[in-house]
Amino acid sequence: MVLVAVGGGVGSALRYGLTRRIGVDATGFPTATFAVNVLGSLVLGLLIGMLATRFSSDVRAGLFVGLLGGFTTYSTFAFETVALTREGTPGIALAYVVASIVVGLGLAWVGLVVGESLV
Repeated sequence: MVLVAVGGGVGSALRYGLTRRIGVDATGFPTATFAVNVLGSLVLGLLIGMLATRFSSDVRAGLFVGLLGGFTTYSTFAFETVALTREGTPGIALAYVVASIVVGLGLAWVGLVVGESLV
């Protein structure tokens, strides 16, 4: 539990710092949240591929649930999608949903394959 809490704090701080650095996209596309979520998908795939059997379940929980769970954010993704739709830009909302799913899953797959090849 402690490792999950510490990892979550670190992941949340990293997400906050990165999203502040990226800033707001002039097109209305939620670039910062998109970048954080797809990067988190890639890192999760890499770590699972490299570490799935090398560390204890507590360490894995700290990394996967804590660190990456704190870093990525489904709730912000959901809120931004609803907000885009309500603001009259459903096309951007749809592009955000499709890109998030396709790119996120694709990078998780790439990360897993690369991670497994590094072991």
